[in-house]
Amino acid sequence: MEPVQEKEKRIRVGITHGDINGISYEIIIKTLQDQRLLENSTIIVYGSSKIASYYRKTLNFNDFNFNVIHKAELAHPRRPNILNIHDEEVKIDIGKSTPIAGELALLSLEAATADLARNEIDVVVTAPINKKNIQSDAFRFPGHSEYFAHKFNCPDHLMLMVSREVRIGMITGHVAVNRIKDVLTEDLIMRKIHIMNHSLIRDFGIVKPKIAVLALNPHAGDEGLIGNEDSTFIRTAIEKCYNQNMLVFGPYPADGFFGAAQFRHFDGILAMYHDQGMIPFKLLSFDEGVNFTAGLPVIRTSPGHGTAYEIAGKNVASAEGFRTAVHLACDIFENRQRYDELIANPLKPAEPPKES
Repeated sequence: MEPVQEKEKRIRVGITHGDINGISYEIIIKTLQDQRLLENSTIIVYGSSKIASYYRKTLNFNDFNFNVIHKAELAHPRRPNILNIHDEEVKIDIGKSTPIAGELALLSLEAATADLARNEIDVVVTAPINKKNIQSDAFRFPGHSEYFAHKFNCPDHLMLMVSREVRIGMITGHVAVNRIKDVLTEDLIMRKIHIMNHSLIRDFGIVKPKIAVLALNPHAGDEGLIGNEDSTFIRTAIEKCYNQNMLVFGPYPADGFFGAAQFRHFDGILAMYHDQGMIPFKLLSFDEGVNFTAGLPVIRTSPGHGTAYEIAGKNVASAEGFRTAVHLACDIFENRQRYDELIANPLKPAEPPKES
């Protein structure tokens, strides 16, 4: 039996199983095969032991086993646990989108979110979902970020993509291209800058972060020849935040910014829209990239890739992104604890932050 004080130090990591017909169970099991992950954290997968057994056999993971539980509080601290959200047999159609896969993805997400709200787990790592088959009366969101923002009553949040190379946030997030100009405002840009700045300090342990803001138009509008947004309210938002003692600069034309590797000089980058940030991010960090929802009162991470139906069931999926998502969630949890303790007790010497 593990001593109580040691158990309390462990970070309780909840994992949602995502779309059961994709690569979720493969990357979850591959991640949990590394016993080092269990040294300082308690792992709880919100899923199905029957589905897990199916994938164990299909992918020849015969030496791996879950400890089956029905409540998070019963989790074994030194074994990977699976909390059954569905006890019945399920038809698995590897590589296909099916209604039952969407239903079970939502069941897992709801169970983990409820336990997160009740403080039964400390962080949640979400495996990839199919954003179409999960849609229902209970899930009418374009992605995980918006779901968690709604659940925890936090309209101001930031989809932040994280890797060893770069951290990129999307100001307009999951917004159709033809709506970007209508959604983008000076106030929105300032709010996203504030969220990123605070997250880089609290979640990543960077004392005085440097933030770059990308331009909306080619060549940052070319002095109004290709649009005046960059020279008007975008520049004004940046200047106002700079005058509020934030090291924020721009707007930078995106092509030259990445082409000349200027991104290496900044702790965080804010892209105006989804693909402006996601394309360079995935070129730089596709396998190891992590999606972190900054600005929430809770910690949620996810691998930067999707369900990968095309390689599901073939035992060729890389678990690097999922493994990194688990480690990042734990690092952010510890950094937040250090930051909050420092704010509460400013005279107490602070421990160095974890590298994220």
